[in-house]
Amino acid sequence: MLKCHLSRIMGEKRLKISDVCAATGINRGTLSRLYHETANRVDLETIDMLCEFLECNVGEIYEHVHSASKTAEVNV
Repeated sequence: MLKCHLSRIMGEKRLKISDVCAATGINRGTLSRLYHETANRVDLETIDMLCEFLECNVGEIYEHVHSASKTAEVNV
């Protein structure tokens, strides 16, 4: 499972969704889904724009987290 840290990063930088949308041109709906961690897929271009705007790496926005339920299923 991927954990998106966009809301934390934006909070630390005191940015609103509307600020990031205006500066990057990313669709507000897309950014809202990333912010609330409900996005199912993201274009690489979107991630690239976020990294450039926020001055961070992909690994700072996304983190791979092992899911306990999926690990349990594999071990069954």
